Amino acid sequence: MSSDDFRTIPVDETSRSRLADGGLDYRLVDVASEDYPRWLQVVARGFLDPESTDEQIAAAQERSGYRRTTGVYDASGPMADSPVASIASWVAELTVPGGSSIPSCAISAVTVAPTHRRRGVARAMLEGELRAASSAGVPVAMLTVSESTLYGRYGFAPAAAAATWKIETKRAAWIGPRPEGRLDFVTRETARELLAQLHPGVRGSAAGEIGLDPAWWDGFTGLRPGAEHAGAKRAVRYADATGEVRGVAVYTVRENHDDFTKSTVSIGYLAAVTDDAYAALWRFFLELDLIAEVHAELLSVAEPLLWMIADQRAATVTVTDHQYVRILDVPVALEARRYGASGVLALDVTDPLGFARGRWLLTVDAAGHGSVAALDGAAPADAVEVALGIEELSAVYLGGVSLATLAAAGRVSSSDVAAASRVFSWHVPPRLSIWY
Repeated sequence: MSSDDFRTIPVDETSRSRLADGGLDYRLVDVASEDYPRWLQVVARGFLDPESTDEQIAAAQERSGYRRTTGVYDASGPMADSPVASIASWVAELTVPGGSSIPSCAISAVTVAPTHRRRGVARAMLEGELRAASSAGVPVAMLTVSESTLYGRYGFAPAAAAATWKIETKRAAWIGPRPEGRLDFVTRETARELLAQLHPGVRGSAAGEIGLDPAWWDGFTGLRPGAEHAGAKRAVRYADATGEVRGVAVYTVRENHDDFTKSTVSIGYLAAVTDDAYAALWRFFLELDLIAEVHAELLSVAEPLLWMIADQRAATVTVTDHQYVRILDVPVALEARRYGASGVLALDVTDPLGFARGRWLLTVDAAGHGSVAALDGAAPADAVEVALGIEELSAVYLGGVSLATLAAAGRVSSSDVAAASRVFSWHVPPRLSIWY
């Protein structure tokens, strides 16, 4: 299902009725309507941002048509035409182990006004969005979170971690490859076009990445109307020896006015579709004049960069949870990805919301392709039994969390946890290089 179809699905009736019993109105908000600016201001307030300007609102309306936006309204309040809670979603392609992708419900802009907490509003919205996705045949839901403790109750689990890097350039000393291609500065407009062209290749290289609407690249390059400090963004591209553009990066520099040789560069987005492009762009940043420190976030937990610098202690790396996943349709989700080893697993999945509950037989062949069937009765004699909740199954889905780790934490039980872990493993850690 496309986002165009998904965004017009009516709100979930169960959640609408539950909120109506509390005097609240749960309804869709048309991005093109006069209700949307007020919805957008409520989202800004919920994320502690200043009010959006008219220019920013117009830009958001122009670029947000792919999203399904929903609000909860309280007619008894003094601002009855502004929602007291918000949520947005759309269908995006999620890359899974093996390089293929699966339609997934991306959830964003979840806010509840402090004046309306403890009234079941967030639960109604999240469960409503999951039921809408499930009814539309979308097999997976996903989100990035501000408050990490809120979403486990709905079956979401952190499935792809993100690394933040701070690199001392003088200590780092480049020892990596020195590609034969060339680096050139480009305009932000050119960078925007290159990002859109290169991102599909980037997305296919790691599980956890998602397909993006073209409007996203306006934000990364500062070309969205009303963007703050847009002129501070710079862009550089890498073309290989044949002249083909293989990478582009957008960055900003913060001067150190006490010592100009100790300024800081922050990488906003780096897209590289070849190893040479990756090496050339990172070397460019680490050898920039007047730069003492390089900052970058939302990197992989296994960046090759660590092995391209002479002193690994020059890099301070912080890892945190980032991409959360929630499986809604077990057979569709598990058959979409590839696996690290062959095997037969009898999965006993619990799910408080009921979407994924059941016993499932996962059979993986020698090429890593899996097939799933509902399991009635006893499992085959050669099957490894695995009992787990939907959070745990969602956590291991992208290959970044080991079943053995969850078993040691008391979250999974198995008749052969080592064998089950090998099946669900993947050799490339997942990542997600954006917030949404």
